[in-house]
Amino acid sequence: MMTRNEMMEMLQASTCYVDFTKVNGDTRQMTCTLREDLIPTPIKSDSITQKAVRAVNEEVIPVWDIKAAGWRSFRVNSVTGFSWDVTS
Repeated sequence: MMTRNEMMEMLQASTCYVDFTKVNGDTRQMTCTLREDLIPTPIKSDSITQKAVRAVNEEVIPVWDIKAAGWRSFRVNSVTGFSWDVTS
């Protein structure tokens, strides 16, 4: 299986297809990416004056779910399949 760094590299370069087992035991297939040109630019608001800063959890990868049009994440050790779109 791929390492976290390998997955991150592929997610930053293309659209990826991730099969994984959720914490509750359900299986899930997700079409996702970290390509900046495919992720919408956040809208800035005057009411938001402070950014939440979190420590990076090396066990989890946050991604943009293309089909759900929102941020999702998966645990690296729960991945059962990982592939990418070679055309993107």
